[in-house]
Formats: sequence, structure tokens, C-alpha cells
Amino acid sequence: MFNANRIRSLCQGPRNRREFLRVGVSALGGLSLADLLASQTQAGSNTERGSETSLILFWMWGGPSQVETFDPKPNAPSDYRGPFRPIETAVPGIEICELFPQLAKLADRYSLVRSLHHEMASHNDGSIELLTGKTPSIADPTSTAKSEHPDLGMIASRVRGVRPDGLPQYIGIPTQPFMTRPQYLGVSHSAFVTGDPSVENFKPANLSIHGELNGQRLDDRLGLARQFDQHRRRVAPVTRISSLESIEGLEAFHQQAFQLLTSTSVSNAFDLTREDPKLRDRYGRHLWGQSCLLARRLAEAGAGVITIDALAPKQGMPLYFSWDDHANAQPGWDMAKGMTLRAEYMDPALSALIEDIHQRGLDEKILVVAIGEFGRTPRVTMNSGNLGRDHWPQAQSALVAGGGLRMGQVVGATNSKAEYPAERPLTPQDLLATIYRHLGINHRHEFPDFSGRPIPALFHGEPICELV
Repeated sequence: MFNANRIRSLCQGPRNRREFLRVGVSALGGLSLADLLASQTQAGSNTERGSETSLILFWMWGGPSQVETFDPKPNAPSDYRGPFRPIETAVPGIEICELFPQLAKLADRYSLVRSLHHEMASHNDGSIELLTGKTPSIADPTSTAKSEHPDLGMIASRVRGVRPDGLPQYIGIPTQPFMTRPQYLGVSHSAFVTGDPSVENFKPANLSIHGELNGQRLDDRLGLARQFDQHRRRVAPVTRISSLESIEGLEAFHQQAFQLLTSTSVSNAFDLTREDPKLRDRYGRHLWGQSCLLARRLAEAGAGVITIDALAPKQGMPLYFSWDDHANAQPGWDMAKGMTLRAEYMDPALSALIEDIHQRGLDEKILVVAIGEFGRTPRVTMNSGNLGRDHWPQAQSALVAGGGLRMGQVVGATNSKAEYPAERPLTPQDLLATIYRHLGINHRHEFPDFSGRPIPALFHGEPICELV
């Protein structure tokens, strides 16, 4: 029986944190990396549990079909069950779509949540619901909305604070979800974006914080040092810093910024050439494969939240760039073709990630979640001979692997046509509460918004008891 009080007792909240020196240098016309680290440090804290745990989010923007992924309905009428058959997995009684044979072999190492549901039917609104746990105050059917609240990675960055080695707590591969903003947490908690790790001689192109800040290239250490010297000479008269303590505090932030660029451990974490070429081949020498491999390296190194933006799996494939499988969404767009193409990349990449984490003994430290912003309509549609499904937030599935959670099971169920939850209805907030628990973050922890009003990480939702 579900016991909310028992679940709350399992959630470890953050310790009381020291308040660090605030260094207000934003008046200089933009934040440097040192300013970024200063802002993070003033807000940062270590958590009692989970300071070294990590989340890898395989983010399938566009909305993957629950039927064509993890909730097949072989006994439904033909206009519901779709073009693909289910296949058995390594766990008796659990079936997934035939497009994922390698994942099927690892079913004892992940669990499926099949009863997630919400009400946001447009892409950005649904994404905001899933990533922030907050329902947009005004629905935006045009899918142009930006979040009013920070997403889970930004909250993890704020709560967990700056790492001693400078490795960012929130990293987006190749970028962070475009519809979320840090808002009242501050721009310093946006994701560090890596660029495409599948390109030859990959390394992060710059120390840019998505959409806001630009830094020096990782290999431009002398130029960065010169920037710091100039910045230090300007900062005193502009901000009227007079005390030795304040100057020393600013110097410490500069040293942290420089450490990020020069740290051997950080540079090694981003260096995919240190991996066995055979393992790189196993993941796949493409965007999704190398993104999963890089995510594992960054999580192993201690980053808190790593998002994999699972859009186009290969450059030059503009047609099936997302999981938004409307019939004829673009001329010639067909769900069956799109799913087949994407599965060719996702199946080896995600299965390699799950297998690699287990083989390295990281399955308690690292949690992997694969999900999009909603599911697809139970009934298929046809347009000019092309097959598709439309937006459907009333039912969606998630794959959850590792994190020390209970694996090899299905949580919840939809009805016979994958229309609505029929057993154990769950919300995105429940999934997020489970993630926060793994990260050692109290999902009721409050942050002051711009007006000083306390806003909890989640207004509602509890960790999924079947998993924890």
C-alpha cells in the first residue's frame, strides 16, 4: 500500500548552508566565468545524500509514441496497435516494440513506467511540465512558451553548488532543452553546453552557458588569464570593493574559473579518445551514441544532471529531426519510417549506456531516464499515404535504469488501447520526485522567486514507491 509519509522519510533534504560572499560585478556589462562561479558558490550547498549521484536524461523532444516504444498493444484494433509488433524481453511478461531488440535483452536492468499522464498538449508546455514539474500558468498552443520556473538541472546546480574541480553540475549534450530558463535561480545555473561529441577531434567549443554567456575556448588559457587580469583591474572602481576580504573572495572565484579550464580531471572527462575504440563503436559513432558515452563519462566524473538532446541522430537528416510523428508533418513524413530510423541509433546507444553503467558498477550512482514531453494519440492517422499519431499527454511511458532503484518491472498500465492510465496513475511530478530523491535533493525545498515568495522544487508529487 502506498504510504506517503514513508516515502517522505526516504527523501533527504539539503543541509543548512553557509551563505557565501556576494560579489556583484554584473554591472560590468555581462558575466564572466568567474562571475558565474561566484554566483553559484553563494547559493551552493552539499547534500546529505547524493552529492556524487547523477542523472542522465535521454530527452526525446517531440513526444515519442508509447505504443511504438515501451507500451505496445498487440491485441488492440489495427488502427490502434500500429505497424510494429511487440517482442519479448529478458523479463518474462514484459514486452516492448520490436524496434528495440538490444534494449529487450537488458530488461532486467531497467523498469518501465507506463501510466504517466498530464494535460499539456503543446510541445513547449509539455516539456515545461516534464522538466520543471510546474504546469504553465497560461497554455500556449503555439509551442513558443518559455518556462516560468527553472528545470531539474538548474535546481540541481543551485542546490549542489560548485564542485571543487570546477566540473559543471548541469551539462547539456549537445545543448540544453531550449524551452527552460533559470529564472529566479539566476543565469549561472543554466546548462554548460558541449556541442556535438560525434564530430572529429571533439572538445567543447567554448565555455558558453546556453543562450546567455560566452567564455574563452578551453585551449585559450593565456587569453583567459589576460581577461582575468583586465577584469580584476576594472572591478574595484566599478563595484567599489574596498575590503581585503572581498578582493580575496573575487580572486578565489577567478581561481575556480581557471581551474575549470586547466583541471586535468575535467579535461579528461570530456576526452572521448580515452575510451576504447571498440566501446565507442558499441555506443555508435553518431550523435546519440557518442552523447550517451560522453554523458556516462561526465556522470562518472561527478556532474549532477546531464541531458542528451535526442533530436536528429545524424547530421544531414532534417526530415526526422524529432519524435513529432504527425502524418505528413512535413512532405513525406511517416511515423513508421521515422521510428525505424531513430531506433537504429537509439537502441544501440541507450542499451550500451545501460550495460556500460552496470559493468562499471555505477548502477547505484547513475540514474538513466528516457522520456519525451508526452505520448501520441492511441488511434493512428493517415495523410497522403503516410502514417502518424498526434499529441497525447493523457498517456506516456518512461524507461528508468540504475540509480539504485528496483529494476526489471513495469509500474502502472494503460487501458487496452493506450488511451489512459488504467492502473497506478502517475504524474511527471512523481517521476521528478523520484529523480530528486536520487540526487539527494528535498523535492519540497523552497527557493525565493523575484518577489521573495518561496517556490518549492515541486508543489506536489512523491517518489514512486515501486521504484524506491
